[in-house]
Amino acid sequence: MERRQLGNTDMQVSMLGFGGAEIGFEGASISTVERLLDSALDAGLNMIDTAECYKGSEELIGQAVGHRRKDYYLFTKCGHASGFAIPDWDPDLLAQSIDRSLKRLKTDYIDLIQLHSCSEELLKQGDVIEVLQRAREAGKARYIGYSGDREAALYAIRCGAFDTLQTSVNIADQEAVELTIPEAVQRGMGVIAKRPLANVAWRTGEKPVSAYHEPYWERLQRLRYDFLQEDLEQSVEIALRFTLSIPGVSTAIVGTANPNRWVQNAELAGKGVLPEAQLQSIRSRWHETASGQDWRGQG
Repeated sequence: MERRQLGNTDMQVSMLGFGGAEIGFEGASISTVERLLDSALDAGLNMIDTAECYKGSEELIGQAVGHRRKDYYLFTKCGHASGFAIPDWDPDLLAQSIDRSLKRLKTDYIDLIQLHSCSEELLKQGDVIEVLQRAREAGKARYIGYSGDREAALYAIRCGAFDTLQTSVNIADQEAVELTIPEAVQRGMGVIAKRPLANVAWRTGEKPVSAYHEPYWERLQRLRYDFLQEDLEQSVEIALRFTLSIPGVSTAIVGTANPNRWVQNAELAGKGVLPEAQLQSIRSRWHETASGQDWRGQG
Protein backbone atom coordinates (compact mmCIF):
# COMPACT_ATOMS: atom_id res chain seq x y z
CA MET A 1 0.00 0.00 0.00
CA GLU A 2 1.17 3.51 -0.84
CA ARG A 3 2.47 5.47 2.13
CA ARG A 4 2.45 9.23 2.43
CA GLN A 5 4.31 11.67 4.62
CA LEU A 6 2.16 12.97 7.49
CA GLY A 7 3.15 16.64 7.52
CA ASN A 8 6.33 17.43 9.42
CA THR A 9 6.07 14.34 11.63
CA ASP A 10 8.39 11.36 11.23
CA MET A 11 5.45 9.17 10.15
CA GLN A 12 4.96 7.69 6.70
CA VAL A 13 1.35 6.54 6.94
CA SER A 14 -0.63 4.15 4.76
CA MET A 15 -2.99 6.13 2.56
CA LEU A 16 -5.85 4.20 4.17
CA GLY A 17 -6.03 4.13 7.93
CA PHE A 18 -8.37 2.06 10.07
CA GLY A 19 -11.09 3.95 11.90
CA GLY A 20 -12.26 2.36 15.14
CA ALA A 21 -15.75 3.83 15.50
CA GLU A 22 -17.73 0.99 13.92
CA ILE A 23 -16.15 -1.84 15.90
CA GLY A 24 -17.10 -0.01 19.08
CA PHE A 25 -20.57 1.21 18.23
CA GLU A 26 -21.54 -2.06 16.51
CA GLY A 27 -20.27 -4.17 19.39
CA ALA A 28 -17.88 -6.28 17.32
CA SER A 29 -16.50 -9.41 18.96
CA ILE A 30 -12.84 -9.68 19.82
CA SER A 31 -12.43 -12.56 17.36
CA THR A 32 -13.86 -10.40 14.56
CA VAL A 33 -11.57 -7.50 15.40
CA GLU A 34 -8.54 -9.80 15.55
CA ARG A 35 -9.30 -11.12 12.06
CA LEU A 36 -10.07 -7.65 10.75
CA LEU A 37 -6.96 -5.89 12.07
CA ASP A 38 -4.55 -8.75 11.48
CA SER A 39 -5.61 -8.97 7.83
CA ALA A 40 -5.43 -5.17 7.44
CA LEU A 41 -1.96 -5.00 8.97
CA ASP A 42 -0.82 -7.86 6.75
CA ALA A 43 -2.22 -5.99 3.71
CA GLY A 44 -0.15 -2.88 4.42
CA LEU A 45 -2.14 -0.87 6.97
CA ASN A 46 0.13 0.94 9.41
CA MET A 47 -2.21 3.43 11.10
CA ILE A 48 -5.14 2.89 13.48
CA ASP A 49 -7.34 5.77 14.66
CA THR A 50 -9.86 5.57 17.47
CA ALA A 51 -11.32 7.69 20.30
CA GLU A 52 -12.22 7.55 23.96
CA CYS A 53 -15.94 7.78 23.15
CA TYR A 54 -16.19 4.96 20.58
CA LYS A 55 -17.60 2.63 23.23
CA GLY A 56 -15.35 -0.44 23.48
CA SER A 57 -13.13 0.44 20.52
CA GLU A 58 -9.94 1.21 22.42
CA GLU A 59 -10.20 -1.98 24.48
CA LEU A 60 -10.87 -4.10 21.39
CA ILE A 61 -7.87 -2.65 19.57
CA GLY A 62 -5.63 -3.16 22.57
CA GLN A 63 -6.73 -6.77 23.01
CA ALA A 64 -6.62 -7.61 19.30
CA VAL A 65 -3.30 -6.12 18.19
CA GLY A 66 -1.57 -4.80 21.30
CA HIS A 67 1.05 -7.51 20.74
CA ARG A 68 1.76 -6.05 17.27
CA ARG A 69 2.31 -2.50 18.55
CA LYS A 70 5.47 -1.99 16.47
CA ASP A 71 3.53 -2.70 13.27
CA TYR A 72 1.33 0.42 13.32
CA TYR A 73 0.98 4.03 14.35
CA LEU A 74 -1.70 4.49 16.97
CA PHE A 75 -3.92 7.58 17.08
CA THR A 76 -6.72 8.35 19.53
CA LYS A 77 -8.78 11.33 20.68
CA CYS A 78 -9.89 12.87 23.96
CA GLY A 79 -12.48 15.37 25.11
CA HIS A 80 -15.72 13.59 25.96
CA ALA A 81 -16.30 12.35 29.49
CA SER A 82 -17.31 8.84 28.39
CA GLY A 83 -17.64 7.36 31.86
CA PHE A 84 -15.90 9.97 33.96
CA ALA A 85 -18.02 12.12 36.31
CA ILE A 86 -16.27 15.22 34.98
CA PRO A 87 -17.58 17.71 32.38
CA ASP A 88 -16.46 17.36 28.76
CA TRP A 89 -13.27 19.30 27.99
CA ASP A 90 -12.31 19.82 31.63
CA PRO A 91 -8.48 19.73 31.76
CA ASP A 92 -8.56 17.09 34.52
CA LEU A 93 -10.83 14.98 32.35
CA LEU A 94 -8.44 15.21 29.39
CA ALA A 95 -5.47 14.12 31.52
CA GLN A 96 -7.37 11.18 33.01
CA SER A 97 -8.77 10.22 29.60
CA ILE A 98 -5.30 10.04 28.07
CA ASP A 99 -4.07 7.78 30.88
CA ARG A 100 -7.15 5.57 30.49
CA SER A 101 -6.59 5.31 26.74
CA LEU A 102 -3.03 4.11 27.30
CA LYS A 103 -4.31 1.32 29.55
CA ARG A 104 -7.14 0.36 27.21
CA LEU A 105 -4.84 0.29 24.18
CA LYS A 106 -2.19 -1.70 26.07
CA THR A 107 0.62 0.70 25.25
CA ASP A 108 2.85 3.16 27.05
CA TYR A 109 2.67 5.79 24.32
CA ILE A 110 0.30 7.05 21.62
CA ASP A 111 1.73 8.31 18.36
CA LEU A 112 -0.92 11.02 18.05
CA ILE A 113 -3.38 12.31 20.65
CA GLN A 114 -6.08 14.57 19.22
CA LEU A 115 -8.56 17.01 20.71
CA HIS A 116 -11.93 15.68 19.66
CA SER A 117 -13.80 18.52 17.93
CA CYS A 118 -13.83 21.06 20.74
CA SER A 119 -15.02 24.60 20.02
CA GLU A 120 -12.96 27.55 18.91
CA GLU A 121 -13.81 29.24 22.21
CA LEU A 122 -12.28 26.39 24.21
CA LEU A 123 -9.22 26.29 22.00
CA LYS A 124 -8.64 29.99 22.57
CA GLN A 125 -8.66 29.50 26.35
CA GLY A 126 -5.53 27.42 25.90
CA ASP A 127 -5.78 25.02 28.84
CA VAL A 128 -7.09 22.11 26.77
CA ILE A 129 -4.13 22.46 24.44
CA GLU A 130 -1.74 22.62 27.39
CA VAL A 131 -2.94 19.21 28.63
CA LEU A 132 -1.93 17.62 25.32
CA GLN A 133 1.38 19.46 25.32
CA ARG A 134 2.14 18.11 28.81
CA ALA A 135 1.25 14.59 27.66
CA ARG A 136 3.72 14.99 24.82
CA GLU A 137 6.42 16.29 27.17
CA ALA A 138 5.80 13.28 29.46
CA GLY A 139 6.25 10.84 26.58
CA LYS A 140 2.63 9.69 26.64
CA ALA A 141 2.13 11.04 23.11
CA ARG A 142 4.65 11.73 20.36
CA TYR A 143 2.51 14.27 18.50
CA ILE A 144 -0.68 16.23 19.12
CA GLY A 145 -3.51 17.06 16.74
CA TYR A 146 -6.94 18.59 16.33
CA SER A 147 -9.93 16.70 14.95
CA GLY A 148 -12.73 18.96 13.72
CA ASP A 149 -14.10 21.27 11.08
CA ARG A 150 -15.08 24.81 10.16
CA GLU A 151 -13.75 27.88 12.01
CA ALA A 152 -12.54 25.87 15.00
CA ALA A 153 -10.31 23.84 12.69
CA LEU A 154 -9.03 27.03 11.09
CA TYR A 155 -8.10 28.42 14.51
CA ALA A 156 -6.41 25.14 15.43
CA ILE A 157 -4.27 25.48 12.30
CA ARG A 158 -3.37 29.12 12.87
CA CYS A 159 -2.56 28.84 16.57
CA GLY A 160 0.52 26.78 15.68
CA ALA A 161 0.12 24.25 18.50
CA PHE A 162 -0.82 21.15 16.52
CA ASP A 163 1.05 18.70 14.32
CA THR A 164 -2.00 17.38 12.46
CA LEU A 165 -5.55 18.16 11.41
CA GLN A 166 -8.23 15.50 11.06
CA THR A 167 -11.21 16.86 9.15
CA SER A 168 -14.19 15.74 7.08
CA VAL A 169 -13.64 15.65 3.32
CA ASN A 170 -15.57 13.63 0.76
CA ILE A 171 -17.82 13.96 -2.30
CA ALA A 172 -20.59 15.48 -0.12
CA ASP A 173 -18.38 17.56 2.18
CA GLN A 174 -15.80 19.74 0.46
CA GLU A 175 -15.60 22.93 2.54
CA ALA A 176 -12.22 21.88 3.97
CA VAL A 177 -10.70 21.58 0.49
CA GLU A 178 -10.49 25.36 0.40
CA LEU A 179 -11.09 26.56 3.96
CA THR A 180 -8.52 24.60 5.96
CA ILE A 181 -6.48 21.98 4.11
CA PRO A 182 -4.29 24.32 2.02
CA GLU A 183 -3.28 26.39 5.05
CA ALA A 184 -2.67 23.28 7.15
CA VAL A 185 -0.34 21.96 4.45
CA GLN A 186 1.40 25.33 4.14
CA ARG A 187 2.12 25.21 7.89
CA GLY A 188 3.53 21.69 7.73
CA MET A 189 0.59 19.92 9.36
CA GLY A 190 -0.37 16.40 8.39
CA VAL A 191 -3.94 16.11 7.08
CA ILE A 192 -6.11 13.11 7.96
CA ALA A 193 -9.42 12.77 6.11
CA LYS A 194 -12.34 11.50 8.17
CA ARG A 195 -15.67 10.32 6.71
CA PRO A 196 -13.94 9.85 3.30
CA LEU A 197 -16.82 7.78 1.89
CA ALA A 198 -19.56 10.19 3.01
CA ASN A 199 -20.85 7.26 5.08
CA VAL A 200 -21.89 5.66 1.75
CA ALA A 201 -25.18 7.51 2.35
CA TRP A 202 -26.39 6.51 -1.13
CA ARG A 203 -25.94 2.79 -0.45
CA THR A 204 -29.60 1.73 -0.26
CA GLY A 205 -31.14 4.41 -2.46
CA GLU A 206 -33.32 5.41 0.48
CA LYS A 207 -32.95 8.09 3.13
CA PRO A 208 -30.76 6.78 5.98
CA VAL A 209 -32.34 6.21 9.36
CA SER A 210 -29.31 7.68 11.13
CA ALA A 211 -29.39 11.45 11.66
CA TYR A 212 -25.58 11.33 11.43
CA HIS A 213 -25.79 10.17 7.80
CA GLU A 214 -28.82 12.23 6.76
CA PRO A 215 -27.06 15.52 5.80
CA TYR A 216 -24.90 13.69 3.27
CA TRP A 217 -27.95 11.94 1.83
CA GLU A 218 -29.73 15.28 1.39
CA ARG A 219 -26.70 16.84 -0.29
CA LEU A 220 -26.18 13.90 -2.65
CA GLN A 221 -29.82 14.14 -3.78
CA ARG A 222 -28.98 17.58 -5.10
CA LEU A 223 -25.46 16.87 -6.33
CA ARG A 224 -26.68 13.96 -8.48
CA TYR A 225 -23.24 12.69 -9.43
CA ASP A 226 -23.48 10.39 -12.44
CA PHE A 227 -21.14 7.81 -10.90
CA LEU A 228 -23.55 7.21 -8.02
CA GLN A 229 -25.83 5.52 -10.54
CA GLU A 230 -23.18 2.84 -11.12
CA ASP A 231 -22.92 -0.36 -9.10
CA LEU A 232 -22.01 0.15 -5.46
CA GLU A 233 -18.40 -1.02 -5.68
CA GLN A 234 -17.65 1.35 -8.56
CA SER A 235 -19.30 4.32 -6.86
CA VAL A 236 -17.44 3.59 -3.61
CA GLU A 237 -14.18 3.38 -5.56
CA ILE A 238 -14.66 6.80 -7.14
CA ALA A 239 -15.74 8.36 -3.85
CA LEU A 240 -12.72 6.97 -2.00
CA ARG A 241 -10.24 7.88 -4.72
CA PHE A 242 -11.72 11.41 -4.80
CA THR A 243 -10.84 11.98 -1.15
CA LEU A 244 -7.36 10.53 -1.64
CA SER A 245 -6.88 12.83 -4.66
CA ILE A 246 -7.32 16.04 -2.66
CA PRO A 247 -3.92 17.78 -2.50
CA GLY A 248 -2.50 17.62 1.01
CA VAL A 249 -4.48 14.62 2.28
CA SER A 250 -2.01 12.12 3.71
CA THR A 251 -4.42 9.38 4.75
CA ALA A 252 -8.14 8.63 4.86
CA ILE A 253 -9.74 6.92 7.85
CA VAL A 254 -12.07 4.09 6.81
CA GLY A 255 -14.03 2.25 9.48
CA THR A 256 -15.69 -1.13 9.24
CA ALA A 257 -16.62 -4.09 11.40
CA ASN A 258 -16.46 -6.44 8.39
CA PRO A 259 -13.17 -8.41 8.33
CA ASN A 260 -13.18 -8.44 4.50
CA ARG A 261 -14.17 -4.84 3.86
CA TRP A 262 -10.93 -3.09 4.73
CA VAL A 263 -8.87 -5.22 2.33
CA GLN A 264 -11.46 -4.60 -0.40
CA ASN A 265 -11.23 -0.85 0.19
CA ALA A 266 -7.45 -1.08 0.08
CA GLU A 267 -7.68 -2.68 -3.35
CA LEU A 268 -9.93 0.14 -4.56
CA ALA A 269 -7.61 2.82 -3.19
CA GLY A 270 -4.69 1.05 -4.81
CA LYS A 271 -5.98 2.18 -8.20
CA GLY A 272 -4.53 5.59 -7.38
CA VAL A 273 -5.76 9.15 -7.57
CA LEU A 274 -8.54 10.06 -9.99
CA PRO A 275 -7.71 11.45 -13.42
CA GLU A 276 -7.52 15.23 -13.14
CA ALA A 277 -10.53 15.75 -15.41
CA GLN A 278 -12.70 13.50 -13.23
CA LEU A 279 -11.47 15.17 -10.04
CA GLN A 280 -12.27 18.62 -11.40
CA SER A 281 -15.67 17.48 -12.64
CA ILE A 282 -16.65 16.45 -9.11
CA ARG A 283 -15.23 19.69 -7.69
CA SER A 284 -17.12 21.77 -10.29
CA ARG A 285 -20.37 20.00 -9.56
CA TRP A 286 -19.87 20.74 -5.87
CA HIS A 287 -19.24 24.42 -6.51
CA GLU A 288 -22.27 24.75 -8.78
CA THR A 289 -24.61 23.02 -6.33
CA ALA A 290 -23.24 24.23 -3.00
CA SER A 291 -23.20 27.88 -4.04
CA GLY A 292 -25.63 29.75 -1.81
CA GLN A 293 -26.16 26.73 0.44
CA ASP A 294 -24.98 26.49 4.04
CA TRP A 295 -23.08 23.28 3.37
CA ARG A 296 -20.58 23.47 6.19
CA GLY A 297 -18.12 20.79 7.18
CA GLN A 298 -19.83 18.01 9.11
CA GLY A 299 -18.09 16.90 12.29
